[in-house]
Amino acid sequence: MQRWRSFFSRPALDTWYGLDRVLEGSASLGWVFLGLALGWWIYVPLHELLHAFACLATGGEVTKLEVQPLYGGAVLAAIFPWVEAGGEYAGRLSGFETHGNDLIYLATDFGPFLMTLFPGVWALRKAVSLAKPWLYGGALPFALAPFLSLTGDAYEIGSILTTRLPTFRDRLDVLRGDDALLWIETHAGVAGAPWGGFILSAFLGLLWAFATYALAAAIATRLGAAPLTPRPATAEEPAESSLEGEAP
Repeated sequence: MQRWRSFFSRPALDTWYGLDRVLEGSASLGWVFLGLALGWWIYVPLHELLHAFACLATGGEVTKLEVQPLYGGAVLAAIFPWVEAGGEYAGRLSGFETHGNDLIYLATDFGPFLMTLFPGVWALRKAVSLAKPWLYGGALPFALAPFLSLTGDAYEIGSILTTRLPTFRDRLDVLRGDDALLWIETHAGVAGAPWGGFILSAFLGLLWAFATYALAAAIATRLGAAPLTPRPATAEEPAESSLEGEAP
């Protein structure tokens, strides 16, 4: 039971305890937000490029990767022939071919989350140990990327797994996609829409997000960045009880 509790609570605990421990003085919150903005600006184009590189590395083809100019889309378009500046999203791999191979498809989806495995969670914990609020903020998009992608890549990974099941194999073209919110909007009120498959896909994507963080946390711990704990109590205040402590 303790292991499962940690599995589901660790992302929130690392984030909450980390924020509490880097907030020292009135300026520190501003440094967290500044680091978060910078980290997000760096993360978005790297995320999209790793989608493309993972697809190419596993035998797929890439024809169109959209990145907004704000995130360096114009610069990347001058370097890679398949990058276009613009699109409806901050970034999106909108043209790729997996040749019907779901392993290539899964690898394409998972590519950016290598940054969660390392340096994401490790960097988040190290920032706290070094008392660097700007680094903590900058590491947040990398560490929490699986949860930020629950309606995107995480759902798509779940939908790939769901449509491998015999029950939903014939709904492959309907269920698979990288925008769960758009799926809901499109299928609301549609007779015969496979809502069971959608819910299962979203659930599997959520489990995948927790599992990815758990693996990243294990890697961080092995590299010397231990799970974050509450701020040490001062002489004037009692110690805060851990949410992961043993039940009385």
